[in-house]
Amino acid sequence: MRTRLSAAIAVLLVTMAPAMAEETVLLHAAGSLRAALTEVANAFEVAGLGKVQAKFAASGLLKDEIATGAKAEVFASANMEHPQALAAEKRSGPVVLFARNRLCALARPGLEVTPASLLDRMLDSSVKLGTSTPKADPSGDYAWEVFRKAEKLKAGSSTMLEKKALQLTGGPTSPPAPQGRSVYGDLVAQGAADIFLTYCTNALAAQRENPTQQIVQLPDALAVGADYGLTVMNGASAPAYKFALFILSAEGQRTLAGHGFAAPAPPQ
Repeated sequence: MRTRLSAAIAVLLVTMAPAMAEETVLLHAAGSLRAALTEVANAFEVAGLGKVQAKFAASGLLKDEIATGAKAEVFASANMEHPQALAAEKRSGPVVLFARNRLCALARPGLEVTPASLLDRMLDSSVKLGTSTPKADPSGDYAWEVFRKAEKLKAGSSTMLEKKALQLTGGPTSPPAPQGRSVYGDLVAQGAADIFLTYCTNALAAQRENPTQQIVQLPDALAVGADYGLTVMNGASAPAYKFALFILSAEGQRTLAGHGFAAPAPPQ
């Protein structure tokens, strides 16, 4: 169930004492949100509403950290399930859908691939197919959803794709992303993958750094959307609730849209 945070947060903000300016919001957020939420956090700080200390990583890994005691106040996940799991355990308040994304294929320069031929190219034994890590990173889970859809088009596709998929990012032992650069663009540039299934926002960032890399839209039969969920942890500070509302505000939503996310209208 997609529950808006507005009413619950508004009540809490009214009843909580104003925070001191030096309080810092502890944000745990999906790696795909790094650029967008860094910009949102900067605007929050410029507005004098507080400071934000962010940790960006695979949402599943962050959820596990929080569940085992890591200090966090705001959790912005690349799916709804991880924050809902924390809410079900009474670790956080309600969960709100705050942004949408979708999967694209990032392809190396020179590879002949179109939306119509994408499945055949992914199945080609000579083509290296990269994904993130399922369960640890929702991007990997969404890639596996693409594989399940492929099964309906070609029998045996799901098993073949799962076996050949190279889980190059998002796992507990995956190498960290290069500082200030797209890990997906770097992996394709290095030849680790010929096609990488990742979020369209990630593909756009990779292409900005590597203009000859191709972005291929998934055909309708394979298309997979990604719903992003936001929650505030129990016991969070007043600035944490304010920051959650700031993400949901018109300004926060415009910033998300500017980074390629489809941002639902903010709550009234």
